[in-house]
Amino acid sequence: MSARPLRIVFAGTPEFSVPCLEACRSSGAEVVAVYTQPDRPAGRGRKLTPSPVKQAALAAGIAVVQPESLKPAEAQQALAAYQPDLLVVVAYGLILPRKVLAIPQLGCWNVHASLLPRWRGAAPIQRAILAGDTESGVDLMQMEAGLDTGPVLLERRTPISRSDTGGTLHDRLSLLGADVLLEGLRRTLAGETLTATAQPDAGVVYAHKLDKAEAKLDFNRPAIELERQVRAFDPWPVSEGEIAGEPLRLWAAHALDQSHAALPGSVLAASREGIDLACGQGVLRITALQRAGGKRISATDYLNARPELRSLAGKAP
Repeated sequence: MSARPLRIVFAGTPEFSVPCLEACRSSGAEVVAVYTQPDRPAGRGRKLTPSPVKQAALAAGIAVVQPESLKPAEAQQALAAYQPDLLVVVAYGLILPRKVLAIPQLGCWNVHASLLPRWRGAAPIQRAILAGDTESGVDLMQMEAGLDTGPVLLERRTPISRSDTGGTLHDRLSLLGADVLLEGLRRTLAGETLTATAQPDAGVVYAHKLDKAEAKLDFNRPAIELERQVRAFDPWPVSEGEIAGEPLRLWAAHALDQSHAALPGSVLAASREGIDLACGQGVLRITALQRAGGKRISATDYLNARPELRSLAGKAP
């Protein structure tokens, strides 16, 4: 390669991608353009809002490109005109055609928030929590035409604890992604060719996109599964369930290994520790929730508004 700086085009959209953009900027390479999704309506006013990556790129004085698709020849020619040595893709949200993958001299790198081949696809962070995985991580992958099928260049791992939510794991993996990307870029800039390790055929699992319909808790299921659901869906889409007939958003809960003979969904206990609900197996203790039109509150504050729950505890619904 010539003596000119490594030229990077960065493609990303949500907050998760921003630390990786900063890693590209601090690596010694030159970020010549940033590709991100078109502005979308957001908030109560549905005002067109730039993505977090666009905001970061504009603040850094980097050219921003927002095509609806990369399939048209004109869009591919515009990308090629930047003469990128490398395309770095982090939660961009658009499919990259084969012709796009072939544009950069060094191909395309992707930072993916799972330990591949487990949890290929759209929602690896939440799916890992839902499944009860005890470990997650980020892979720096050489992209190819398949969905998250390319060989892995570098990897970082992190444990998943029972206190982790979709939000906390997201934030941790976002920083780990920037860390692994920065290492890859610095080693490449130093003249090293990273070793690409093919993903094994065994262990492939797909992380399908989250659907708001999944937010509803089914108290016939084991309490530990519902705990994972509450954790995984914080901060979105937020789990939903009823307590003594009132529909609520359930923000925080943990499973108790207690036996009972009550109907699923029954209030077994209500105290400053939380509101205990009967499940198909075990008990789910709710500790933070949200009433319709309200804000997130503790179970204690909720009980102050519904003191009758203390007398309902242990009775059939």
